[in-house]
Amino acid sequence: MGMLCAVSFNRYGRLYYLDPGELRPAVGDRVLVPTDEGTEVAECVWAAQWVSDDTSGFPRLAGLAGDEDLRRDEMLRKRKAEAKVAAKRLIREHGLPMKVVAVDHVVESTPSGPGGSRTTIYFTAPHRVDFRSLVRDLGATLHCRVELRQLSARDSARVQGGIGSCGRDLCCATFLTDFEPVTIRMAKDQELPLNPLRISGACGRLMCCLKYEHPLYQQFQASAPAVGSRVSTPEGSGRVVAHSVPRDSVVVRMDADGSRCSCSRASVCGPRKAHDEHYAG
Repeated sequence: MGMLCAVSFNRYGRLYYLDPGELRPAVGDRVLVPTDEGTEVAECVWAAQWVSDDTSGFPRLAGLAGDEDLRRDEMLRKRKAEAKVAAKRLIREHGLPMKVVAVDHVVESTPSGPGGSRTTIYFTAPHRVDFRSLVRDLGATLHCRVELRQLSARDSARVQGGIGSCGRDLCCATFLTDFEPVTIRMAKDQELPLNPLRISGACGRLMCCLKYEHPLYQQFQASAPAVGSRVSTPEGSGRVVAHSVPRDSVVVRMDADGSRCSCSRASVCGPRKAHDEHYAG
């Protein structure tokens, strides 16, 4: 058991959970977060509170942001905006099929003090792009070392964020840390319409959430009688015509009057081999 708080580097951006240590930041406070490139300024969006989970593995806040930290953060944001504008302009001039997704600017430090700076531009493109001349022009324009990194469709959605068809923030931009394989078979097993507009996410690929309930459907299909098999129910015998996995039930067409009834999976006995052989005969 320990305390955790949540911070975000951008408004409505991805949440990062940290151990506040001795600090008690309130919502809206600017705090210092340790990163691979040094401490960065973030905004507290969830005040520190006790949680039942073990918090020993979470990084700890480096402190509250001071005036100097806020000035440095404002300078970095300004540099990012300038780099984004310059990158878009030069991409148009070079006629490259690239779309700028995000920009990161880092002031590199040395043992003797601040060193040079590096700007990383993240982009998407339909194929591999020869951007060597673009990098040279960007370096001359921004007066710093420039790196370009191509992102996949899923990584692009993670970086940009957005709202999914469910009305909530994209999973990849909030809590998903790794992308697991998602296949069309998962949509078929869940009897979802195979319409790309219905089962695709903001990235244009199959929605990651198809993975969430798939094990439940696999477990149900492994133990429930198949559609078309004959079964016995508390209401009498009949034939399975549909499954209802969320309700853990099957729909049976009764032999007596042809009506349909929904029976829980546990109450259905079958398939009955003798009846199947009689029906087939």
